Amino acid sequence: MSGVAPDGRKMLRLEVRNSQTPIERKPEWIKTRAKMGPEYTKMQALVKGEGLHTVCQEAGCPNIYECWEDREATFLIGGDQCTRRCDFCQIDTGKPQALDRDEPRRVGESVVTMDLNYATITGVARDDLDDGGAWLYAETVRQIHAQTAGREGGATKVELLIPDFNAEPAQLAEVFSSRPQVLAHNVETVPRIFKRIRPGFRYERSLEVITRAREAGLVTKSNLILGMGETREEVSEALQDLHDAGCELITITQYLRPSARHHPVERWVKPHEFVELKDEADAIGYSGVMSGPLVRSSYRAGRLFQQAMERRGVTAAAAQAV
Repeated sequence: MSGVAPDGRKMLRLEVRNSQTPIERKPEWIKTRAKMGPEYTKMQALVKGEGLHTVCQEAGCPNIYECWEDREATFLIGGDQCTRRCDFCQIDTGKPQALDRDEPRRVGESVVTMDLNYATITGVARDDLDDGGAWLYAETVRQIHAQTAGREGGATKVELLIPDFNAEPAQLAEVFSSRPQVLAHNVETVPRIFKRIRPGFRYERSLEVITRAREAGLVTKSNLILGMGETREEVSEALQDLHDAGCELITITQYLRPSARHHPVERWVKPHEFVELKDEADAIGYSGVMSGPLVRSSYRAGRLFQQAMERRGVTAAAAQAV
């Protein structure tokens, strides 16, 4: 395996070591079938015709048919270069371009054009910026809410999937002040292997972000990726840790290796184990759980939000107006 990455840079020692393990063959249950309903077909034509860009189609998400049928989509903000590197993530690490202050407005316009019921906004870590990118995340939420305020059926709901902003109080306060319907921060893995998988983050700091979001009155959400070397017992402990920290919604998924440079798949978690984990998370007290090999953190996000509202005692009609 060459020591040069596809983008021309020299591979990190970790990437060279990863690349010595061939890409794993996926089991038979890791597959999807295209289910193109009428709303999906309309959305597909609209996105193509208007030249819009979503994570859904650019990342080849296996759940695009279901999410677009529900008029839900995900957008990436902040550029395509992250200042941190996680061993499972396909986003490149490097020096980001200058902040595009017009991006929030354009994302809002895309949401309006697509007539979305629910938009998930995620992005790269921007440690190069004085505020870590807090304004960018917050302003994107504000733009979507403002531009869809007169929408029939109510303003588009926004889920904001954020980095940890180093748990800086001022940066988190800026983000929380935009009042997304859901504030998500993904822990992704268990404490024992966390530093190996996510060297730029800290497990306890991620839990702190979730706690602060819950204290701010926001619906909180996180994600766990399985198959990177964790044990079953450690998954149970992480589920309890997250709930104790104030996490209301959880998604649990199988790790799929983006390339040979990334962390090898240690184990293919069988479908029945995902069912067991859902039952366990329900028993712990989560308001909503999505657990499956092809679940992604924004999968059926609108439905999970509704479940959180119901657990909080908010009626479906009232939740629609939130």
